[in-house]
Amino acid sequence: MRIGILGGGQLARMLALAGTPLGMRFMFLAPEADACAASLGTHLQAPFTDQDAWATLATGADRVTCELEHVPLPTLQYFHQRGLLAPSDEAVAIAQERLHEKELLNRLELPTAQYAAVDSAADMASALAITGLPAILKTRRMGYDGKGQAMIREPGEALAAWHSLGEVPAILESVVPFERELSIIGVRGRDGVCRFWPLSENRHRNGILRLSLCRPGNPLQALAEKYCERLLVALDYVGVLALELFQCGDELFANEYAPRVHNSGHWTIEGAVTSQFENHLRAVAGLPLGCTEARGHSAMVNFIGNMPDSRQLLDIPGLHLHSYGKSAAPGRKLGHATLCGATAEQLAKNTERLIELADAAEGAPPHA
Repeated sequence: MRIGILGGGQLARMLALAGTPLGMRFMFLAPEADACAASLGTHLQAPFTDQDAWATLATGADRVTCELEHVPLPTLQYFHQRGLLAPSDEAVAIAQERLHEKELLNRLELPTAQYAAVDSAADMASALAITGLPAILKTRRMGYDGKGQAMIREPGEALAAWHSLGEVPAILESVVPFERELSIIGVRGRDGVCRFWPLSENRHRNGILRLSLCRPGNPLQALAEKYCERLLVALDYVGVLALELFQCGDELFANEYAPRVHNSGHWTIEGAVTSQFENHLRAVAGLPLGCTEARGHSAMVNFIGNMPDSRQLLDIPGLHLHSYGKSAAPGRKLGHATLCGATAEQLAKNTERLIELADAAEGAPPHA
């Protein structure tokens, strides 16, 4: 089976690493000359809008999927119309536009923050009347890892927030007073079978995911699965989807979904019977889905800006290192480590040491 991937970053790299033992071969359409997945297959270095590259990929691949959602709609439609794309162009396109995404979640009766569209400075007053304060103004397109967002705590900050985002179409959302951030990652096969990994508890720093903890047995697992399955079925989805959630007591509020494998599911590579990457490829290829149960206790820590010393990392029991082969740069995800432990206490101790090393490398204050 030949798999084409739109994108050549670390998610594409991990997909190829998961698919190679299954006998799959890979092609990557990615504009970067130094795409970190390139060594694992054929790299078509071209913009996503390059129609000659589309034709080459369509000829060389049996199935096509995405490692990122910000692929131009005409590109997605080209592969969808040829029966190659999974998930569908619609599933990816809705996730590209935050207003359309929130509208879909609400139609499916998934609770969300209060929100309002903002298309001009004149819209701010009516939007604030809906959301109240504090609120977050977000660009409707292209925001990720905390980019394209501005917090508004006082009415006088509203216009400055609008100007800071470049006066582009935006969405204003009320701030949900959550206890913790969670994500549920599910997979749906071509036969409609759905499976779910245990909830991940996620902790961010400066808008970028720092730590994900596998939480098997969480009492909110069934509710999270119900919401995720509702979304998978409504989209007639094929592949892995991540639904980001806010926990407020015994309630869950949907934040957004990612139509692809997700950073908060990296722990599944070593911490689950079948990883999110392998199951995504199984679904795309029409193969039976693998078991999604956790193997004991797991956590994942991202390395941002600089990689810690590998010798120190590998001295931590139960650690599995994943370096993406990228050059160091502020705010850039360069790798991650998965930790597996026989007990929750052992995992917590080793995770604390891992975060200390990650913080020291990044130059951040020590982990509290």
